[in-house]
Amino acid sequence: MPGGGFCKLPNGSVVVALSLPSPAGDGTTVRFLVHAANRARALTRLRNLGLRAVYLRGNAAPPTPDEVTAVLHHPDGLLWRADQGTAPELWRPIRALLRSARPA
Repeated sequence: MPGGGFCKLPNGSVVVALSLPSPAGDGTTVRFLVHAANRARALTRLRNLGLRAVYLRGNAAPPTPDEVTAVLHHPDGLLWRADQGTAPELWRPIRALLRSARPA
């Protein structure tokens, strides 16, 4: 079951964090971070990238302070990294994931 959550920032915008199956179809889970004006716009940004069945139900796994800082300092406001593994990865821009998910 995908987990996710959000946190509201003092300026009124939100950071949404979602753990979803990888679009590459390799069976891994990917953690997405989205910065947007509200939750609906954050989910729309993911849906526009091809992640059609994206919903946020509840606030079970809100973004950590480190995740909020990472997404706020990125110009696109949309990051991802693999959710599994022992050593945490660096956050990557969404273009890197979409590039690897396209068939050759």
